[in-house]
Amino acid sequence: MPSVLPEHIHSTGDLPKVAWAKGAYVYDVNGKQYIDGSGGPAVYCIGHSNEEVNAAIASQLDRIAHGYRYNFTSGALEELTGIVRKRCGGTLNNMVYVTGGSEAVESCLKLALQYHAARGEMSRRRFIARERSWHGNTLGALSVSGFLERKRAFEGSLLDVSRLSPVNAYRPIAGSTPDTVGEAGAKELEDEILRVGPENVCAFIFEPVVGAAGGCVPAPKGYAKRVREICDTYGVIMISDEVMCGAGRTGAWRALEQDGVEPDIMSVAKGLAAGYLPLGAAIYNDKVADAIHERHGAPMTGHTFTAHTACCAAGVAVQKIVEREKLVERVKTKAPQFRAMLAEATKDIEAVGDIRGRGYFQALELVADRERKTPFPGGHKLFMKIRQQAFDNGLICYPVGGNVDGINGDVVILAPPYNASDAELQEIVEKTVNSIRQVLNAGGLA
Repeated sequence: MPSVLPEHIHSTGDLPKVAWAKGAYVYDVNGKQYIDGSGGPAVYCIGHSNEEVNAAIASQLDRIAHGYRYNFTSGALEELTGIVRKRCGGTLNNMVYVTGGSEAVESCLKLALQYHAARGEMSRRRFIARERSWHGNTLGALSVSGFLERKRAFEGSLLDVSRLSPVNAYRPIAGSTPDTVGEAGAKELEDEILRVGPENVCAFIFEPVVGAAGGCVPAPKGYAKRVREICDTYGVIMISDEVMCGAGRTGAWRALEQDGVEPDIMSVAKGLAAGYLPLGAAIYNDKVADAIHERHGAPMTGHTFTAHTACCAAGVAVQKIVEREKLVERVKTKAPQFRAMLAEATKDIEAVGDIRGRGYFQALELVADRERKTPFPGGHKLFMKIRQQAFDNGLICYPVGGNVDGINGDVVILAPPYNASDAELQEIVEKTVNSIRQVLNAGGLA
C-alpha cells in the first residue's frame, strides 16, 4: 500500500468496513467500537448521527435535493448565508459555497486573481505561501501547499509560488527565538513581496493554526497583525485558510478572530456542515466584492454543485446546534482542561517534545531527542504505526509525518467533537498516550 493516500489516510493493513456511528463513537461491521478522537480529519465537530441534522436533511430532500444555484436561490442558502455573516462579523459578507476544502481554497485563489483583474492589475499573478502548510488536493490548492510528500508526484504542473519559512515557535526561523519568530516570519513576507515586486504579487495565503502539514501550529502573538499591515501596505490580498482550524475548532468561529485580524478572503469547510454532507465556502470581504461586482458582475468561480441545497440545509442545522448549545464557547472554556490532561498523561514520555494548538485542535510532536528537538527519521514511519496501533486500541486519531522538513517528523493530532463529555475526552487522551507508548516500546524508542 502506498505511504500517502488522499487526505490523511495512512494504513499498514486493510481498512475496516464502517457500519454505523453515534456521537463520539464509530462501529465497524464486526461490531468493534472506536472513539473518534480526531473527528476523522477534524470534521465531525458535533459527533455522528445527530437526529436533528438528519431530520433537516431529510426534510430538504423531501422538497428538493438541489436547486441549481444559477437558476434559483433557496431558503437553505439564504439562511446559511445569514448565519455565516453573523459568525464572521466585520465586512466578510460575501461567499461562494462549494463542496469541500480544496474547492474552497481554489475559489479563494480565483477570487484574489479576479479582484486584481477587476482593478486592471493583471500583473498581480504571484501567490506567496509557506512551507509546512496544507491547502488541498486540487492543482491550485496543491501549488500553494508546502507538503513535499503530497506534492512530489505532481511537480512540473503546479503554479510557480513563492515559499516562506514555517512560523513555528517550537522550531523558530534561523536567527529568531520563540518570542521573535512572528516578526521574523512577517519580515520574510515583506522581503519576498519586495523581491518579486509588489505589482506582481496577488495574495499571501496561510493557515492561522497549521493543520496536517505542521500539527496544530498556532500563529505566534502579533504575527497575523503584522501580516495584515504588510498586505495592506503593498496591496496584497490576505487569504486565511480556515478549512481545518475554522468554524469553531479553535474556540472562536473564525480562527483569526483570536489574533484580532480580519482577512480579505477566507476558506472554511470541515466544521461548517460537520461531515453530514459535503460543504465548504470561500468567504470574501466587501472590498473584494465591490471590485468584482462592479467590473464583472459576479465571481467567476463556482461549480454545478455550488450552494447545493441539501448541503446548505445540513450546514444550517449544524450551525444552529453549535450556536444554541454554545459549543464554540464550550471549546474555548474546556480547551485548557483538555490540554492539561494531555500534558499530565505524557509527562514521563521523553519522546513527546511539544504539545501545542488552540481549542480542540491539539497535537503532540514526537522527537528522538527532546533537548535538540531532533525528529525521528522519516523511515521509521512512526505516525503510520501509531495510527494503526490506535485503531487496534479502538481510537481514531490523526497522525501525520514529515512535519519538520517534509520527510522527517511525527505528530499526532487530536480534534474531538465540540460536545465531547469529560469521560470521552479522558478516553481519547488515555488511548492516544497508550498507543504512543506501545509503538515507542515496540521499536525500542522509548
